Amino acid sequence: MNLLIVESPSKAKTIEKYLGNGWRVIASVGHVRDLVPESGSVDIQHDFKPKWQIMPGKEKQLKLIIDEIKKADNVYLASDPDREGEAIAWHINDILNSRDVLKGKNVYRVAFHEITKNAIIEALKHPREIDNNLVDAYLVRRILDYLIGFGISPLLWKRNLGKSAGRVQSVAVRLVVDREKEIESFKPVEFWSITANCNFNKTDFDAVLVKNNGKKIEKMTLENKSMVEDIVNSITTPTIGKISNIEKKKIQRHAYAPFTTSTLQQEAARKLRFSSKRTMATAQKLYEHGFITYMRTDATNLSNEAVAEIREYIKNEYGDKFLPKSANIYVTKSKNAQEAHEAIRPTHFLNQKIDLSGDELKLYNLIWKRTIACQMCNAEFDSVSVDINVKNSVFHCVGTTRTFDGFMKVYIEDVDDEKENDEVKLPQLNIGDEVNVKSLKSEQHFTQPPARFTEASLVKKLEELGIGRPSTYATIMSTIVDRQYVEQDKQHRFHPTISGWVLISYLSNYFKDLVDVNFTAKTEDTLDDVSNGTRDKLSSLKSFWGPTDKTIESVRGIKTTDIIDKVNEFMNYHLFHENGDKCPKCGGKLGIKLSKFGPFIGCNNYPTCNYTMKLSDTAVPEKSVENTEQSEKDLGKNIVFKIGKYGPYVTDGKKNVSAKNYTIETITLDAALELLSGDKKKIEPVIIGINPETNKPIYYYSDGRYGPYISSNRVNVSVKEKPSLDAAVDLINNKQPKKSFKTKVK
Repeated sequence: MNLLIVESPSKAKTIEKYLGNGWRVIASVGHVRDLVPESGSVDIQHDFKPKWQIMPGKEKQLKLIIDEIKKADNVYLASDPDREGEAIAWHINDILNSRDVLKGKNVYRVAFHEITKNAIIEALKHPREIDNNLVDAYLVRRILDYLIGFGISPLLWKRNLGKSAGRVQSVAVRLVVDREKEIESFKPVEFWSITANCNFNKTDFDAVLVKNNGKKIEKMTLENKSMVEDIVNSITTPTIGKISNIEKKKIQRHAYAPFTTSTLQQEAARKLRFSSKRTMATAQKLYEHGFITYMRTDATNLSNEAVAEIREYIKNEYGDKFLPKSANIYVTKSKNAQEAHEAIRPTHFLNQKIDLSGDELKLYNLIWKRTIACQMCNAEFDSVSVDINVKNSVFHCVGTTRTFDGFMKVYIEDVDDEKENDEVKLPQLNIGDEVNVKSLKSEQHFTQPPARFTEASLVKKLEELGIGRPSTYATIMSTIVDRQYVEQDKQHRFHPTISGWVLISYLSNYFKDLVDVNFTAKTEDTLDDVSNGTRDKLSSLKSFWGPTDKTIESVRGIKTTDIIDKVNEFMNYHLFHENGDKCPKCGGKLGIKLSKFGPFIGCNNYPTCNYTMKLSDTAVPEKSVENTEQSEKDLGKNIVFKIGKYGPYVTDGKKNVSAKNYTIETITLDAALELLSGDKKKIEPVIIGINPETNKPIYYYSDGRYGPYISSNRVNVSVKEKPSLDAAVDLINNKQPKKSFKTKVK
């Protein structure tokens, strides 16, 4: 018998249908082993030797794998074709060898980029060894992330500066904070424009002033209303203008390349309003069921077979005029595009039956259209630009008409394409023609600050800077939100929270490399070099960790007061540029203070002056309150309201009860007595659905001790509201084991 080991149970079911008798396909359900979550799990003194443990809940899955191996002659490790997939294959092989269950077995590594019968059979014909270079790159990445986490995070906790500092996530938060600083310091500049409303042969059109008295009028030339009025008053309307110049040209637009991981996330965010996490979860399902190729890739090329099918489809569906004479070729921009051999595309284009709905159908349609369009002819436009002389001024207008749809018959990407799609038609004009200038319209404008990042634009920026890789973007986006360093508004734009501001102010002062985009990009390049075999694992770890370790040691002894001074210096303009930093109570200077209950604004004359001010989630001062640091309130009858590690609660000295819906200002004795009496009716849990990975039900509890949570198979995850089944499965299956920190990393 042959045993094939993949990552996902649904993927295993799909593949087992293709292979038939003589084959057994089983899933590892992702990673099975990780570093022990405690200090000292990487022995720096002995070449960064890692200490591994089987991940919680995975011993049962390993037993199933071992039971199947006993029946097998050949074992095929078929985890995903990227760095993490290679690591999973290596971990499984290492565990099985250590347990002495592979004796007499043939063990192969196979990789395929699409789950189709032909692709799988072809991969099985060409097995290979585990790629140690990819494994080493994974080890460098995992060890560095561990060392940074266990080196810097305790420093954050000690001073109430944040939850954790990730290698890549911290740079993403810094980009959001830096953008917010740009927006806050931005000074709008006034400028004006003058537009002429014209008519020729009963057709109205607009033209913009570009020259006056021989002087070129550019965007910022007209600085104020007075300048505009002088020009408008010199041209009495209605009047006659004369066509002085006409330029005609043909414009072509080339189709966009097929999707990479990054461009798929960007386009799904724009068109479907999907988060990066939602996009990748949906794409994972499409891949596992054989509908698309592997969804973690930075390559833009397509296989010859795929191109042939696409061209045949275009010819049959749209005709020869939409089919280029030769295939369109796209060059991958990424320097180290190697995580998969192809762009993201449908696995079949001819005679393909698709039974999809919901998110999967929406995303599949997006991928389908983009892939078909990438092999179609260019869209063609006629562009006409016209100059109109009006007395001592020249007005300019441009008309655009699409003359051939080309790829736009199938797919229009984003804002640029949509502007092209909105045709501006001018009447038929010739030099010397007289045009009726009916009226002039002057309009005031102001320069705009840079836009806040959305998930799409932040992913694009990270990709441009060379930070992160295809498999990491979704995790980066969800992590910075989950850790509450950023939040999103209704337009899905990122705003840094107070925690994000404090974290970046600390890291920018004491760990500059960790949040330096160039340094982080070089680290990513180093990982790619290890993947390619041009750099070895040990030297890479030493070159990075040596300086970082010295920085951590040097920062340990810095006084908290000095750190707070640096944080205040970084955040002063953000906090006080509107209302100033003078204490309204005593005239002292206000600044940020740190406590276990979160940052707040306080007076530097404390304890003489106890003036404090709350901070909202986005670090904007709220209403003034006295003594925000108060964490207890005596309610009478020996009952006290307290704010503890897990939030507010009431106690009578014998019994503690959560009071999560109350504050020091709103709690009353009657409310406390009701809570302590236990009169509140217990709310029964709601079954969300069955977890396909474990075949166990997932329950939603709305009244947990620390708020709503979901639970399945003894795994609990806090939530804000009842999630969908897909979201609940994702939260439960990806919950990390709780880490304990015993000793510092040396």
